[in-house]
Amino acid sequence: MKTLVVGRIGRPHGIRGEVTVEVRTDDPDSRFAPGVALATEPEQVGPLVVERARWHSGRLLLHFAGVDGRDEAEELRGTWLVVDYADIPPSDDPDEFHDQELIGLNVVTVSGDEVGTVTEVRHGGQDLLVIDRPGGDEALVPFVAELVPEVDVAAGRLIIDPPPGLIED
Repeated sequence: MKTLVVGRIGRPHGIRGEVTVEVRTDDPDSRFAPGVALATEPEQVGPLVVERARWHSGRLLLHFAGVDGRDEAEELRGTWLVVDYADIPPSDDPDEFHDQELIGLNVVTVSGDEVGTVTEVRHGGQDLLVIDRPGGDEALVPFVAELVPEVDVAAGRLIIDPPPGLIED
């Protein structure tokens, strides 16, 4: 099963088993709604069933069924909350992609030069494509329209237009 991370369990909150969650989805209200069962990585920790969800000071707090104390909540710290990639509907926006759609795409320049393969998408101040290059190097390419003019998931290809020095040794 290919999975997509929707959150990561952080520290416990209080003494009754609530945990903070680092949200990694654009739809937290439905992904973490009461009654939803979430798969986990590591797999043996889950599935976890959301019993209660609430926002507190800009952080999502969840209480999972059967997790009734701070010690039990602490054992969940660092657990990834995942969903089956097949259960995620495709986006209506042609310029929006899930990380899993990009990972594994072959990368070529606009002039047709082979660059490598996308192995990861890093999120932070700027989304970055991590590209494994032949010979073991790695290139980081900002995922913006100016540098990535074409993404063809069906063809398994991503075309980049890098400025001088971005991918050269």
